[in-house]
Amino acid sequence: MSFQALLEIMSALNEIHNTLLELAEQKKHVLIHNQVEQLTQIVTKENKLLKQIGELDQQRVEVIGQFLMEKGYKPNPRVTVGDLTKIIFNADEKKQLTDTQKQLMGTIRKLRELNQFNQELIQQSLNYINYSLDIIVGPPEDDVIYHNPQQQGYGMKRQGLFDTKG
Repeated sequence: MSFQALLEIMSALNEIHNTLLELAEQKKHVLIHNQVEQLTQIVTKENKLLKQIGELDQQRVEVIGQFLMEKGYKPNPRVTVGDLTKIIFNADEKKQLTDTQKQLMGTIRKLRELNQFNQELIQQSLNYINYSLDIIVGPPEDDVIYHNPQQQGYGMKRQGLFDTKG
């Protein structure tokens, strides 16, 4: 019965990743429209879902261990679904497992792409904020221009607010 439990866990993981994908779409909209409050709510929801993924992944490892023991193998937490397909000889079970794996991997791939896009949006926003601050306050003092070390400047030297070297 641990095979069916594995399929259920993988389906649950896929559902959570689909929810994360929907939240990532919402996050893209929120980032574009600069809606900070909604962004905070989305991040809170994402954190709860990530915790659930961690718990389900632990259950997945345990179920795979039980499955391996049922088949007469030594449990190994590093066994992947691809490894399991090599020891499953029932064609229907193998197809169910590979289909579920492909579905989950496709969802994760889409989520990764959308998260990369959102990360680029965030970076652009930070660059714009830094540029705006430079216009308002003035750019940070440049060390390339010679200043007499004995002479005090007219104002305080502005340090950049963001680490732009990273």
